[in-house]
Amino acid sequence: MERQDVIILGGGLVGLTLGIALARHGIRAAVIDPADPDKVLASGFDGRASAVASAPWRMLDAIGVGAHLQGRGCPIDAIRVQDGLSPESLIFEPSADDGALGHMFENRDLRIALDTTARAADGLTLLRPARPVDVHRDLDGVRVTLADGREVEGSLLIGAEGRQSPTREAAGITCARWSYDHVAMIASIAHEKPHGNVAYEIFYTTGPFAILPLVDDAEGRHRSALVWTVDKKHAPAMLGLPDRAYQAEAEKRMGGMLGKVSLISPRSSYPLGFHHAARITDTRLALVGDAAHGIHPIAGQGVNLGYRDVAALTEVLVEGMRLGLDPGDAQLLARYQRWRSLDSFMVAASTDGLTRLFGIPGRTARTVRRIGLGAVQRLGPLKGRFMAEARGETGKLPRLLQGMAI
Repeated sequence: MERQDVIILGGGLVGLTLGIALARHGIRAAVIDPADPDKVLASGFDGRASAVASAPWRMLDAIGVGAHLQGRGCPIDAIRVQDGLSPESLIFEPSADDGALGHMFENRDLRIALDTTARAADGLTLLRPARPVDVHRDLDGVRVTLADGREVEGSLLIGAEGRQSPTREAAGITCARWSYDHVAMIASIAHEKPHGNVAYEIFYTTGPFAILPLVDDAEGRHRSALVWTVDKKHAPAMLGLPDRAYQAEAEKRMGGMLGKVSLISPRSSYPLGFHHAARITDTRLALVGDAAHGIHPIAGQGVNLGYRDVAALTEVLVEGMRLGLDPGDAQLLARYQRWRSLDSFMVAASTDGLTRLFGIPGRTARTVRRIGLGAVQRLGPLKGRFMAEARGETGKLPRLLQGMAI
């Protein structure tokens, strides 16, 4: 029987980050994940890329992950939002003193950096691959039985298994959820012109088209990640296009801004949906990341919402345990619930609203959107609010998101 302070079910980007953050602050944690780490870290396992906003990046740096990501990420120096190929656009460009809005990383690089940091972290136990077959929670503690017969006991259980979290379902926590009837097509491209560290979000009525900057490869090719949203009924035909036709259509969607385009990765896709848990805590249980909320990738905030969960929960637990409280204490979980519920809901509602607003067809709707983009561009305070949201710097900011240890 192993005894831990915290048991984390799920060792993805958010679950592993939480384990590292807790261990760095002297809280014993175990991460249990059924996936074989060698397969997860293999080339080609996950061809996606993630935007890590500036505040979560400070947290990754503070807990030691940043040291393993040096030179891997492309800074996002500006974000350009536009309705179709209209010249009227909204440009988020921070001052030189504020630094980049975030960094783009290939998911594989993030996973390798997290894995390397986690293996070296004192007080962090990695049980991978390991499949939980029985989870018991009560007022006295938590016990997880693994398929090989091992048992792990702790004071608090964390559900970090993603959108289909079995822990959330077992706790009877209801979710508001719906499908957007859209599919996101993912690919990496090389292009003729440099991207200038600018991320583009181009809204079409058929769905947003995002161009996200990546670092140049070893051959000096300029690279970006595409997140191309299409109607679900058109997805099979789009995914089945020959490479030349796919590249030509991508160039057309970009208006030629990056010149000639060539595919440099396999294409993949995933359906888009929304879900938001009615609550993120239960008896000796807390949810983080996609187990708690899943949003449209329209603003690149999905993993960043999870990182905000990590920072808030770590601060709550560290401060509570320093006062002598049990990590599963109901007072601490209530504080985490209060801290994260409004922020996560507001971000989720905003991304959902933007998705629906830019999906309205017709000349009138298009005119209103373009006037709105121009107005936000000219209104400093409102534009600043949007930029702070993109950075992950709204609301009461946990110390880790400020780059400080707790």
